[in-house]
Amino acid sequence: MERKKILLVDDSALTRRVVCDIIDSDERYQVDGMANNGLEALKILEEKSFDGIITDINMPRMNGLEFLKELKKRKRDERVMVLSTETSEGARVTMDALELGAVDFIQKPQSAIYSRDQDFIRRFFEILEAVVFSNRKASSGIFRNTVVLRPGGMVARIDNAAVPREGKGNKLVAIASSTGGPKALQSVIPRLPKNLDAAVMIVQHMPVGFTKSLAERLNSMSELTVSEAEDGEFLEKGHVYIAKGGAHMKYEESGGRGRIIYSNEPSREGVKPCANYMYESLIGSVFHSIVCVVLTGMGHDGTEGIQNLARKKKLHIIAQDEKSCVVNGMPGSIVATGMVNEVVDLDNVAQSILANVGVR
Repeated sequence: MERKKILLVDDSALTRRVVCDIIDSDERYQVDGMANNGLEALKILEEKSFDGIITDINMPRMNGLEFLKELKKRKRDERVMVLSTETSEGARVTMDALELGAVDFIQKPQSAIYSRDQDFIRRFFEILEAVVFSNRKASSGIFRNTVVLRPGGMVARIDNAAVPREGKGNKLVAIASSTGGPKALQSVIPRLPKNLDAAVMIVQHMPVGFTKSLAERLNSMSELTVSEAEDGEFLEKGHVYIAKGGAHMKYEESGGRGRIIYSNEPSREGVKPCANYMYESLIGSVFHSIVCVVLTGMGHDGTEGIQNLARKKKLHIIAQDEKSCVVNGMPGSIVATGMVNEVVDLDNVAQSILANVGVR
């Protein structure tokens, strides 16, 4: 098989060497071009095409965000993986990069020693595989599944005039997402009304420090309150709780009310947080019905947990359809079980949630 060609853009010679060594260790890929900044990368792209691009954010002359904007303007279809930093500013800028069309990100290796860590290498190649082989339309940054803004910057939300009110029993929405998820969530959460008749729990695969920036970004766009969930926090309707990176978010009953707890069990499906733990924690809950939503992402997280939950609870299962997914691994896995009630385009996920949950 011919190796996939990668363009590496970073102003650090050490980072270029480290990343090149990682890529060259896998016979599926090769670094076929290197640049110190976005301007140099654009010149290379005038002469050659690549199967994927890996770029830093902080670079002289043209940084990563400016580079992504130029790729979008020029309608390039190479998909991009971002090298991010662990700082709060790095997390915020990474959210900007994902909005501009980057498929996913990995935290930049700070040393040659760290770059040899097997968990880092495994995650690096999972993301690179998603970049090289993901859905071109869905990951391009110009695909149609984007929240529509009304004049004045208000998000165009679903008209809920005909939505059922005060449905029977307590309800919950539980969402699992991974690669492509941050942008997909921007097409779902801001479209839901503030009087949604349920709380929403979300497991989005992200490292420590990045889920807070994701929650802040979604909160600024939404009528619902969106936050990174706190340990011991009680669930409230009309509130979205995003699992912290690096810990497993679960549900438990306390004094007749439901609250969030975190656990430190091992990674599962290679991720932490893992949606399977979230779904299985709901087995003993008081909810009359649970809407399980599986959005774009690599792997199979969510499937086993939903299967176990379905043995004890009434579920309505919604999967994002393949054509609107960046990666169809997680939705495709749950669809393959035959349990799914709806397979819908990303633009229609919020409508499906609202139809099954209703408003207060």
